Amino acid sequence: MRVALDTQLAVGTATGIGVYQRDLARALIAGGTEVRSLRFPALDPWRFDRRLLWDQALLPLLAARSGADVLHAASGTLPLVRVLPTVVTVHDMAWFRVQAHTRAYARAYFGPLMKRLYRSAAAVLTDSAFARDEFLALAGARADVHVVYPGVDERFAAIVRRPRARPLALVVGTVERRKNLLRAIELLPAVPELDLVAVGPPTPYLDEVRARIAALGLGERVTLLGYVGVAELDALYAKATLALVPSRYEGFGYALAEALCAGLPVIAARSSSLIEVAGADAPLVGPDDADGWVEAARAILADRDAAEARAAAVRARAAARFSWTLTAAACNAIYESVDR
Repeated sequence: MRVALDTQLAVGTATGIGVYQRDLARALIAGGTEVRSLRFPALDPWRFDRRLLWDQALLPLLAARSGADVLHAASGTLPLVRVLPTVVTVHDMAWFRVQAHTRAYARAYFGPLMKRLYRSAAAVLTDSAFARDEFLALAGARADVHVVYPGVDERFAAIVRRPRARPLALVVGTVERRKNLLRAIELLPAVPELDLVAVGPPTPYLDEVRARIAALGLGERVTLLGYVGVAELDALYAKATLALVPSRYEGFGYALAEALCAGLPVIAARSSSLIEVAGADAPLVGPDDADGWVEAARAILADRDAAEARAAAVRARAAARFSWTLTAAACNAIYESVDR
């Protein structure tokens, strides 16, 4: 089986989808699949015009020249013209649910146009049962929608926890409105012993976050690091006291899955796929429940040793649930089914 895999979003500052593409490619290759990784490193994937150029010109051209049997459109977008049977991973349906504040042309492209193109995909993968149900509700029923959990890099399970003495909350993810970083920041006045560090590339929402930090007088307790490399991110997972995942909408929720695999105590929003990913392994709080976030953070800080022990107990189970070996095997079975 020769698979042409779209890995363009793994170029540069790879966030959730880029991490998915990068690690899926590694897992497929490790399992013996012949992967033709499709990317154009000189092209910045984070500008809309260049994303359009990639999706609709370069990707179909490179796929046609790849000699592959199947194209896996792993970024959630499809080219209009395709010569190979195409599997698409639809990571979420956020463009229909929580992106009303974005530009109209982006909403039209990532929303209604992709919804139409999904109908011609050979198969659809989603990252969770929640994302599958969202797809079926918004894009139309079809039988070949497969739930395939992404894996989590094995390095998270190998992180040695060394929490620092003064409590530190870690928030990982793009600083965008749906990720709800303000909820994490706004619990800090009620928990004065807790500092917070946020990791992830910015969007215009960052201006609102900075203004709120200033209004609350939290400049000495909140650090906004932006995008960081692997070594720095792993060091933060090692020294943080807890992770906060207050997002309103996730198709999967890497920040939650990574925290569970790293053995880091975590509080997540009772929303979207986070309920499914957390299972019984992490406390859930409504994304708008200000008092609930304060109480959950205080509960962890009241007995840090007990919280560490609970997080350590679920670590192996989480690593087994979010295994790239399982993900690659499931993807291969789907590739074989559409190549018959």
